[in-house]
Amino acid sequence: MNPARNRQSGYHPARITLAVLTHVPNLAGYFEHRFDVLRLCLESLIANTPEPHDLIVFDNASCPPVIDYLRELRDEGHIHYLMLSSQNIGKIGALQILFRACPGEIIAYNDDDIFFLPGWLDAHLKILETYPKVGMVTGFYIRSHMSYAVETTRAFADQAGVQAQEGMLIEREWEQHYIDNMGRTWEKYEEEIRGCQDLEFTYQGVKTLASAGHHQFIAPKKVLLEALPKEWGGQLMGKMLELDWAIDGMGYLRLSTREYVTRLLGNAVNEENLRMAKSHGLDTASIKAYDDKKASPLAKFYRIPLVRRVTTALYNRLHVIVNS
Repeated sequence: MNPARNRQSGYHPARITLAVLTHVPNLAGYFEHRFDVLRLCLESLIANTPEPHDLIVFDNASCPPVIDYLRELRDEGHIHYLMLSSQNIGKIGALQILFRACPGEIIAYNDDDIFFLPGWLDAHLKILETYPKVGMVTGFYIRSHMSYAVETTRAFADQAGVQAQEGMLIEREWEQHYIDNMGRTWEKYEEEIRGCQDLEFTYQGVKTLASAGHHQFIAPKKVLLEALPKEWGGQLMGKMLELDWAIDGMGYLRLSTREYVTRLLGNAVNEENLRMAKSHGLDTASIKAYDDKKASPLAKFYRIPLVRRVTTALYNRLHVIVNS
C-alpha cells in the first residue's frame, strides 16, 4: 500500500506567489552576459523578499548552465516550484501556463532582468491594498508607458478624494537609468516619450504614478487570468500590450510606486548595477562589470548607421541559424 495513503500535507499556499520567467538559450551574442543578470535578479529577489511567499520559476528552454543553477536554487529551497520547458514556447504562452500554476491569490511577476531593492513588495502591496480596483502595480516607473492602456487610470484623477498632478515630475536619474540599461540614447528616448507627461496621484496618503509595466508587476491572479489572451499564439515575443490593454479595458488601475523599488538590469551588468548589488550584500565575486564604451576600439565605426544596419542584419541571420 502506498505509504502516502490517508496522510495529509502540511503545505498551505502563501497569499503571494513570486513568478519569474527565465530564458537564456546560450551564452553568446545578446545573451553573452545574461547569466550574470539572471543571477542578480533571482538573488536580489530571494534576499529582499522576507514576506511569506511561494517562488515559482518557468524556464523557457535555457542552456544547461542556467538549468543547473535553477535546480541548485530549487534544491536549496529558494525556488519552491521549477517548471522546465524543453522548447521556447514564447513569452505569452509561458505566462498562460505560469499564471495558472501560481497557487497564491496575488501574483508578483518579473522578467529575468530586474533587480529588487529592500522593501519592494511592501511598497507594491500598500498601493494594491489602498487604491480601489487595482489591476497592476510596478516598482520602476517608465514615462513612455503613459502612451498606452491608461484610460481607466487617467479617469481616476476625477474621483473624489484623489489629488492629481501632471507634468514632468520624475527625477532625471530615473530617465538616465532607463536609457543606460535599455540600450537607448537620449535622442531615441525623447522620441519614445514625445507627448507623454507624468501623472501623480495621492489617495489616502499614498502617492503613486499612473501606468505600469509588463516587465515587472504585482496583480490579483483573477485579474491576470481574465486578461490573458485566450488563444494559444506561436509568437516568441509580443502580446504583452494586449494584456495591458485588457486590464485597462476591464476598468482596473495600472499604477507605479512613487519611489523606485526595483531597478532595470538590461542584458549585461554595468558598473552602476554591480555597485548596487555589492551595497546590498549580494555575492558578486564572479561577476565582472560590462562597459560597452570600452568594449571595442571599433565601437564608433560599428555605430555608423549603414555599418550598423549591415552588421545587425548579419547578426539576426546568424542568431536564427544558431537558435534554429
